[in-house]
Amino acid sequence: MDLTWMAWTWPTAAFFLFILACLIGMGVWEKQCPGGNPRRGVFRIDTTRGDRLFISILGSIFIFLGWLWAFSTPLWGGLVISIIWWVFVFKRV
Repeated sequence: MDLTWMAWTWPTAAFFLFILACLIGMGVWEKQCPGGNPRRGVFRIDTTRGDRLFISILGSIFIFLGWLWAFSTPLWGGLVISIIWWVFVFKRV
């Protein structure tokens, strides 16, 4: 299998492993505590746990791309903003 088409640096691999861990964690959470009933948050749409996970991941991608566009590296500021975004989405959305 040829993986030379992508620059597999440790941050790239860590990002994909983090997404995999989130998906596995969400599956375990749903198995242990089923339900995840939809709720309506500040965006006025009904979201489940999986929806909020998807919104969090997608938002984090845009936050990091915006950070790279505006400030380049290091990405610590983007990480802080992404963590705040995740907390906001899971508590308020």
